[in-house]
Amino acid sequence: MTTWQCLPFEQLTTHQLYDLLKLRSDVFGVEQNCVYPDLDDHDRADSVYHLLGYANNELVAYLRLLAPGVTYDNVSIGRVVVAPSQRKHGLGHQLLRQGLTHAEVIWPQQLIEIGAQQYLVDFYRSHGFTQTSDMYLEDGIPHVDMQLLQDLV
Repeated sequence: MTTWQCLPFEQLTTHQLYDLLKLRSDVFGVEQNCVYPDLDDHDRADSVYHLLGYANNELVAYLRLLAPGVTYDNVSIGRVVVAPSQRKHGLGHQLLRQGLTHAEVIWPQQLIEIGAQQYLVDFYRSHGFTQTSDMYLEDGIPHVDMQLLQDLV
């Protein structure tokens, strides 16, 4: 069973911050062999929330919710990550549903924009996102922009 917490930066404990940065580093940096500036100052920007999913007191899923104007003109979801040991059990879908639910509560009926890794397009489509750009490289990884109008959630 996964328990969820959605917190602004100021409410994260030092252990939560360490755990989320470690999970992001382990997956995006080590597993995906991608060197990029993960600490981009968006984590602590106003109106950014961190969604943490725990199983047995271990952080197993994470994403961040960003207010309009932080990375896109509209609401955005980013740094979506599931621990390798927890994949293939639907946790990514649970994580995204939780993220969309929290986004709707915080920013009702707003457009959500994401930069999705291209291999995950079908995953995001299954949650109602539509592709809005051609493929582009971000940090050497193929991405596409996608959008979701929250009243469809």
